[in-house]
Amino acid sequence: MKKSLLAAAALLATFAVTETKAQGIRLGLKGGANLSNLSGDLANKDGYDYKVGFHGGLMLNIGLVDDGFLSLQPEVLYSQKGYKYDSNQAFGTFRREGDVTYNYIDVPVLLKVKAGNLFFEAGPQYSYLLKVKDESTRTLNGTLINRTQAEKDLSNVNRNEFGYVAGLGFQSDSGIMLGVRYNGALTDFAKNDSYNNGELTNARNQVFQVSLGYLLPSR
Repeated sequence: MKKSLLAAAALLATFAVTETKAQGIRLGLKGGANLSNLSGDLANKDGYDYKVGFHGGLMLNIGLVDDGFLSLQPEVLYSQKGYKYDSNQAFGTFRREGDVTYNYIDVPVLLKVKAGNLFFEAGPQYSYLLKVKDESTRTLNGTLINRTQAEKDLSNVNRNEFGYVAGLGFQSDSGIMLGVRYNGALTDFAKNDSYNNGELTNARNQVFQVSLGYLLPSR
């Protein structure tokens, strides 16, 4: 599946280059930090909090007009999402704490508007879930009774996710970029109530990103 995603992204970039006959085509690298959580109509919503992850990968900037004002930018990124949780049950005697990490391949296709050194970007995003890792502890009256570090079964989750991206940033004349983004999912994470005891039935991913990147000079 990962090879298929990379191939699809490469074909998309090739098609875009052919169709637009753009003068400026620049390959780049980027990476940075994620701040992620779940949105939606969640049971026990107060028990979920933001967690920190990272992202990184390749981007291809394809100029649509000669002055660089408008361009198309497809990307292929590895991205860590997920959440932290802390819930109390049985009048506070039983406590469950954890850190859940979702590992995704993200393929955003963005329309980028650049005015001077500032830019705005927005567009759709396809994501494929690689794995989910749950690191949690359970305590009873403050005493540890169980610790888990395991990959979770993916049969009851939607591994294919569709969403949107919007962001802004600064790009120097040399190609160094600093940007911030918001990623929102349109696809529910869980397929049905069977996953996670029904707590995530209407949950969707949301991610804030800060990125540092570099675009190689165009030919």
